[in-house]
Amino acid sequence: MPGLSVEEAGEGAPVVLLHGLTATRRYVVMGSRNLERGGHRVIAYDARGHGRSAPAASPDAYGYEDLAGDLLEVLDERGVDRAVLAGASMGAHTIVRFALQHPERVAAVVLITPAYDPDAGPTGLDRWDALARGLRDGGVDGFLAAYGEPQVPEQWRETVRTVLRQRLSAHEHPDAVADALRVVPRSRPFAAWSDLGAIDVPAAVVASRDEADPGHPYEIGERFAAALPNARLVCEEPGKSPLAWQGGQLSRVIAEVAERA
Repeated sequence: MPGLSVEEAGEGAPVVLLHGLTATRRYVVMGSRNLERGGHRVIAYDARGHGRSAPAASPDAYGYEDLAGDLLEVLDERGVDRAVLAGASMGAHTIVRFALQHPERVAAVVLITPAYDPDAGPTGLDRWDALARGLRDGGVDGFLAAYGEPQVPEQWRETVRTVLRQRLSAHEHPDAVADALRVVPRSRPFAAWSDLGAIDVPAAVVASRDEADPGHPYEIGERFAAALPNARLVCEEPGKSPLAWQGGQLSRVIAEVAERA
Protein backbone atom coordinates (compact mmCIF):
# COMPACT_ATOMS: atom_id res chain seq x y z
CA MET A 1 0.00 0.00 0.00
CA PRO A 2 1.86 3.10 -1.17
CA GLY A 3 1.27 6.46 0.40
CA LEU A 4 0.96 5.69 4.11
CA SER A 5 1.96 8.65 6.27
CA VAL A 6 4.24 7.34 9.02
CA GLU A 7 6.20 9.05 11.77
CA GLU A 8 8.51 7.72 14.43
CA ALA A 9 10.36 9.04 17.44
CA GLY A 10 12.56 7.68 20.18
CA GLU A 11 14.91 4.75 20.43
CA GLY A 12 14.57 1.32 22.00
CA ALA A 13 12.03 -1.48 21.82
CA PRO A 14 9.51 -0.68 19.05
CA VAL A 15 5.90 0.21 19.80
CA VAL A 16 3.48 0.69 16.89
CA LEU A 17 0.30 2.76 17.38
CA LEU A 18 -2.87 2.20 15.33
CA HIS A 19 -5.83 4.57 15.50
CA GLY A 20 -9.57 4.09 15.16
CA LEU A 21 -12.03 4.70 12.33
CA THR A 22 -12.27 8.42 11.36
CA ALA A 23 -9.27 9.26 13.59
CA THR A 24 -5.59 9.88 12.80
CA ARG A 25 -2.34 8.72 14.35
CA ARG A 26 -2.50 11.49 16.94
CA TYR A 27 -5.59 9.92 18.50
CA VAL A 28 -4.03 6.90 20.16
CA VAL A 29 -1.92 8.39 22.96
CA MET A 30 -3.25 11.92 22.26
CA GLY A 31 0.13 13.52 21.67
CA SER A 32 1.79 12.09 24.80
CA ARG A 33 5.56 11.59 24.48
CA ASN A 34 5.89 9.39 27.56
CA LEU A 35 6.69 6.27 25.56
CA GLU A 36 9.60 7.91 23.72
CA ARG A 37 10.90 9.40 26.95
CA GLY A 38 10.66 5.97 28.57
CA GLY A 39 13.00 4.35 26.06
CA HIS A 40 10.72 3.15 23.28
CA ARG A 41 10.88 3.60 19.52
CA VAL A 42 7.35 4.75 18.74
CA ILE A 43 5.99 4.31 15.21
CA ALA A 44 2.58 5.78 14.39
CA TYR A 45 0.82 6.01 11.06
CA ASP A 46 -2.40 7.18 9.49
CA ALA A 47 -4.48 4.27 8.20
CA ARG A 48 -5.17 4.18 4.47
CA GLY A 49 -7.45 7.02 3.45
CA HIS A 50 -7.12 8.71 6.84
CA GLY A 51 -5.14 11.78 7.86
CA ARG A 52 -2.31 12.32 5.39
CA SER A 53 -2.31 8.78 3.98
CA ALA A 54 -3.42 8.15 0.41
CA PRO A 55 -6.79 6.57 -0.37
CA ALA A 56 -6.96 2.89 -1.20
CA ALA A 57 -6.83 1.93 -4.88
CA SER A 58 -10.44 0.70 -4.60
CA PRO A 59 -13.26 2.19 -2.50
CA ASP A 60 -13.86 -1.32 -1.14
CA ALA A 61 -10.26 -1.89 0.01
CA TYR A 62 -10.65 -0.86 3.63
CA GLY A 63 -11.32 -4.23 5.24
CA TYR A 64 -9.23 -5.76 7.99
CA GLU A 65 -7.29 -7.89 5.53
CA ASP A 66 -6.16 -4.66 3.84
CA LEU A 67 -5.45 -2.89 7.12
CA ALA A 68 -3.41 -5.81 8.46
CA GLY A 69 -1.44 -5.84 5.23
CA ASP A 70 -0.59 -2.17 5.74
CA LEU A 71 0.71 -2.93 9.23
CA LEU A 72 2.96 -5.65 7.83
CA GLU A 73 4.27 -3.18 5.26
CA VAL A 74 5.03 -0.59 7.95
CA LEU A 75 6.99 -3.13 10.00
CA ASP A 76 8.92 -4.35 6.98
CA GLU A 77 9.76 -0.87 5.69
CA ARG A 78 10.94 0.22 9.14
CA GLY A 79 13.03 -2.93 9.64
CA VAL A 80 11.04 -4.07 12.69
CA ASP A 81 11.03 -7.83 13.31
CA ARG A 82 8.76 -7.81 16.39
CA ALA A 83 6.85 -4.98 18.02
CA VAL A 84 4.45 -4.13 20.78
CA LEU A 85 1.21 -3.21 19.00
CA ALA A 86 -1.25 -0.80 20.59
CA GLY A 87 -4.45 0.20 18.82
CA ALA A 88 -7.83 1.78 19.45
CA SER A 89 -11.12 0.36 18.13
CA MET A 90 -10.45 -0.27 14.41
CA GLY A 91 -6.76 -0.28 15.28
CA ALA A 92 -7.36 -2.90 18.00
CA HIS A 93 -9.27 -5.13 15.58
CA THR A 94 -6.51 -4.71 12.98
CA ILE A 95 -3.97 -5.87 15.56
CA VAL A 96 -5.98 -9.01 16.26
CA ARG A 97 -6.21 -9.82 12.57
CA PHE A 98 -2.48 -9.22 12.15
CA ALA A 99 -1.49 -11.23 15.25
CA LEU A 100 -3.48 -14.23 14.04
CA GLN A 101 -1.76 -14.07 10.65
CA HIS A 102 1.75 -13.11 11.75
CA PRO A 103 2.26 -14.19 15.39
CA GLU A 104 6.05 -14.15 15.01
CA ARG A 105 5.95 -10.36 14.47
CA VAL A 106 4.06 -9.56 17.69
CA ALA A 107 5.78 -9.07 21.05
CA ALA A 108 2.71 -7.86 22.97
CA VAL A 109 -0.66 -6.22 22.33
CA VAL A 110 -2.69 -3.43 23.90
CA LEU A 111 -6.28 -3.37 22.64
CA ILE A 112 -7.98 -0.07 23.44
CA THR A 113 -11.79 0.04 23.45
CA PRO A 114 -12.43 -2.88 21.09
CA ALA A 115 -16.03 -3.07 19.90
CA TYR A 116 -16.22 -6.08 17.56
CA ASP A 117 -18.36 -9.05 18.64
CA PRO A 118 -17.95 -12.08 16.37
CA ASP A 119 -21.19 -13.55 17.69
CA ALA A 120 -23.20 -10.49 16.68
CA GLY A 121 -21.63 -9.88 13.28
CA PRO A 122 -21.95 -6.46 11.61
CA THR A 123 -24.32 -4.19 13.53
CA GLY A 124 -25.64 -0.66 13.13
CA LEU A 125 -24.86 -0.60 9.41
CA ASP A 126 -27.61 1.92 8.63
CA ARG A 127 -26.02 4.37 11.04
CA TRP A 128 -22.53 3.83 9.61
CA ASP A 129 -23.88 4.34 6.10
CA ALA A 130 -25.63 7.54 7.21
CA LEU A 131 -22.37 8.84 8.68
CA ALA A 132 -20.58 8.01 5.41
CA ARG A 133 -23.21 9.87 3.38
CA GLY A 134 -23.11 12.82 5.76
CA LEU A 135 -19.34 13.14 5.41
CA ARG A 136 -19.36 12.66 1.65
CA ASP A 137 -22.21 15.10 0.97
CA GLY A 138 -21.69 17.67 3.70
CA GLY A 139 -18.13 17.38 4.95
CA VAL A 140 -17.47 17.65 8.67
CA ASP A 141 -20.76 19.45 9.33
CA GLY A 142 -22.62 16.76 7.40
CA PHE A 143 -21.00 14.04 9.49
CA LEU A 144 -21.81 15.83 12.74
CA ALA A 145 -25.42 16.31 11.65
CA ALA A 146 -25.71 12.58 10.93
CA TYR A 147 -23.97 11.77 14.22
CA GLY A 148 -26.48 13.77 16.25
CA GLU A 149 -26.29 14.54 19.93
CA PRO A 150 -23.53 12.50 21.64
CA GLN A 151 -25.17 9.90 23.85
CA VAL A 152 -22.94 10.57 26.85
CA PRO A 153 -23.42 12.50 30.12
CA GLU A 154 -23.65 16.28 29.72
CA GLN A 155 -20.20 16.81 31.25
CA TRP A 156 -18.56 15.05 28.27
CA ARG A 157 -20.77 16.11 25.34
CA GLU A 158 -18.85 19.21 24.37
CA THR A 159 -15.56 17.28 24.57
CA VAL A 160 -16.94 14.61 22.23
CA ARG A 161 -18.22 17.21 19.75
CA THR A 162 -14.91 19.10 19.81
CA VAL A 163 -12.80 15.99 19.32
CA LEU A 164 -15.02 14.76 16.47
CA ARG A 165 -14.71 18.07 14.65
CA GLN A 166 -10.96 18.27 15.19
CA ARG A 167 -10.16 14.79 14.02
CA LEU A 168 -12.52 14.84 11.04
CA SER A 169 -10.96 18.13 9.92
CA ALA A 170 -7.53 16.47 9.82
CA HIS A 171 -8.23 14.28 6.78
CA GLU A 172 -6.85 15.19 3.38
CA HIS A 173 -9.21 12.74 1.64
CA PRO A 174 -12.63 12.84 3.36
CA ASP A 175 -14.27 10.78 0.60
CA ALA A 176 -11.83 7.98 1.41
CA VAL A 177 -12.85 8.17 5.07
CA ALA A 178 -16.45 7.92 3.90
CA ASP A 179 -15.51 4.74 2.02
CA ALA A 180 -13.90 3.37 5.17
CA LEU A 181 -17.02 4.21 7.18
CA ARG A 182 -18.97 1.96 4.83
CA VAL A 183 -16.48 -0.92 4.57
CA VAL A 184 -14.85 -1.29 7.99
CA PRO A 185 -18.04 -2.07 9.97
CA ARG A 186 -18.84 -4.84 7.45
CA SER A 187 -15.40 -6.46 7.78
CA ARG A 188 -14.68 -9.32 10.20
CA PRO A 189 -11.26 -9.23 11.88
CA PHE A 190 -11.73 -12.73 13.31
CA ALA A 191 -14.42 -15.40 13.25
CA ALA A 192 -14.90 -16.57 16.86
CA TRP A 193 -13.90 -15.65 20.40
CA SER A 194 -11.90 -18.87 20.60
CA ASP A 195 -9.58 -17.52 17.89
CA LEU A 196 -8.09 -15.10 20.42
CA GLY A 197 -6.62 -18.02 22.34
CA ALA A 198 -3.88 -18.18 19.71
CA ILE A 199 -2.57 -14.71 20.65
CA ASP A 200 -0.31 -15.95 23.43
CA VAL A 201 1.66 -12.79 24.24
CA PRO A 202 1.49 -10.25 27.07
CA ALA A 203 -1.68 -8.22 26.59
CA ALA A 204 -3.89 -5.54 28.07
CA VAL A 205 -7.41 -4.55 27.13
CA VAL A 206 -8.39 -0.96 27.90
CA ALA A 207 -12.16 -0.71 28.26
CA SER A 208 -14.36 2.33 28.81
CA ARG A 209 -17.49 2.39 30.93
CA ASP A 210 -20.65 2.50 28.88
CA GLU A 211 -21.98 5.85 30.09
CA ALA A 212 -18.89 7.60 28.68
CA ASP A 213 -18.39 5.53 25.52
CA PRO A 214 -21.48 3.51 24.60
CA GLY A 215 -20.09 2.76 21.15
CA HIS A 216 -17.38 0.56 22.69
CA PRO A 217 -19.24 -1.58 25.22
CA TYR A 218 -17.45 -2.46 28.45
CA GLU A 219 -18.79 -6.00 28.13
CA ILE A 220 -16.94 -6.45 24.84
CA GLY A 221 -13.71 -5.32 26.49
CA GLU A 222 -14.30 -7.94 29.17
CA ARG A 223 -14.82 -10.61 26.52
CA PHE A 224 -11.55 -9.72 24.78
CA ALA A 225 -9.63 -9.80 28.07
CA ALA A 226 -11.14 -13.16 29.00
CA ALA A 227 -10.40 -14.71 25.61
CA LEU A 228 -6.76 -13.60 25.39
CA PRO A 229 -4.51 -15.99 27.35
CA ASN A 230 -2.27 -13.36 28.99
CA ALA A 231 -4.46 -10.26 29.18
CA ARG A 232 -5.49 -7.97 31.98
CA LEU A 233 -8.48 -5.63 31.82
CA VAL A 234 -7.86 -1.95 32.58
CA CYS A 235 -10.50 0.75 33.04
CA GLU A 236 -11.00 4.13 34.64
CA GLU A 237 -12.76 4.48 37.97
CA PRO A 238 -16.56 4.92 37.80
CA GLY A 239 -17.55 8.48 36.94
CA LYS A 240 -14.07 9.43 35.74
CA SER A 241 -13.07 10.43 32.21
CA PRO A 242 -12.24 7.34 30.12
CA LEU A 243 -8.68 6.06 30.39
CA ALA A 244 -8.67 5.75 26.59
CA TRP A 245 -8.91 9.57 26.37
CA GLN A 246 -5.88 10.16 28.60
CA GLY A 247 -2.66 9.77 26.64
CA GLY A 248 -0.28 9.87 29.57
CA GLN A 249 -2.08 7.17 31.54
CA LEU A 250 -2.60 5.10 28.40
CA SER A 251 1.12 5.33 27.64
CA ARG A 252 1.87 3.91 31.08
CA VAL A 253 -0.36 0.92 30.36
CA ILE A 254 1.43 0.34 27.05
CA ALA A 255 4.84 0.66 28.74
CA GLU A 256 3.87 -1.85 31.42
CA VAL A 257 2.80 -4.40 28.80
CA ALA A 258 6.02 -3.75 26.87
CA GLU A 259 7.98 -4.51 30.04
CA ARG A 260 6.19 -7.85 30.34
CA ALA A 261 7.25 -8.61 26.78
